[in-house]
Amino acid sequence: MEIRYTADLDSRPPVRCEPIPATRAFLFVLLFCLGSVHSWAQQNDQQQMRGLDEQVQDIKSDVLSIGQELNRLEEKLLYPSGTQVAIFISVNKGDQMRLDAVRLQIDGQLVAHHIYSFKELEALRKGGVQRIYVGNVATGDHKLEVLVDGKLEGGADFSRSERFTFRKEVKPKLVGLTLAGPSTGNTPIALEEW
Repeated sequence: MEIRYTADLDSRPPVRCEPIPATRAFLFVLLFCLGSVHSWAQQNDQQQMRGLDEQVQDIKSDVLSIGQELNRLEEKLLYPSGTQVAIFISVNKGDQMRLDAVRLQIDGQLVAHHIYSFKELEALRKGGVQRIYVGNVATGDHKLEVLVDGKLEGGADFSRSERFTFRKEVKPKLVGLTLAGPSTGNTPIALEEW
């Protein structure tokens, strides 16, 4: 058996490794590039999202316009112009009556019943007109009964009912109802044929 002696490894002075400036520069450039790529990817994603949002908005507006056109076509099919009757509601300007509800009957049949919101009432007070009913009736004379419920300026309940007769010809018929509280001195419910 042969014995060999090797130099003691611990007797050598420790070697200290210091980073080389080029290595530091390389790591810095690498990190900077990775950050730039990440930033560029985020910007690209944001641009793609904006593009998708614009496409979604375009599709929504197309769908809404198609829906409006379908409603017009449906109305023409359901209510041909020869039998069509449309009834509109308006409120006298300056009238402070709070309109709560309107019910309409044609020839004894309930055809419309509407309860008014605050916004609808404000629109009517500012001169707006509401189409409350569109339907079919045969040519000839018809009875229209209008019942209006509301409150007067002082808070008292207000309820009026009127009966009218209108004549339906072969062409479409437009009927306007103007509502007013009794404090204005006007007829509470006035019929106008347009």
